[in-house]
Amino acid sequence: MIARTWHGRVPSAKADAYESFLRRVAVPDYESTPGNRGVLLLRRAEGETTHFAFTTLWDSIEAVRRFAGDDPARARYYPEDDDFLLEKEELVTHHEVVLASADPLGRER
Repeated sequence: MIARTWHGRVPSAKADAYESFLRRVAVPDYESTPGNRGVLLLRRAEGETTHFAFTTLWDSIEAVRRFAGDDPARARYYPEDDDFLLEKEELVTHHEVVLASADPLGRER
């Protein structure tokens, strides 16, 4: 399994609206891609800036490519991201999952 992590920063005043957008648009998009095993959306306020991190779990790098395209190291953005993000980070990180003691989302396997 592959864990793919993206990070973004938004003005804290827009954090609730961005989270709503991600839940409405991005999460269903990730989850509908064949080979997606789950989504973790993390949020951390830091003064006037709020950090968001998406960690998505995938069956394989081929599954990541189905979502991200030919260059899976590149971040994939939605047009609405321009309304929220302070900058667009170009790259994501990938890790091979070597142990998953429990499903973090509580789904049956």
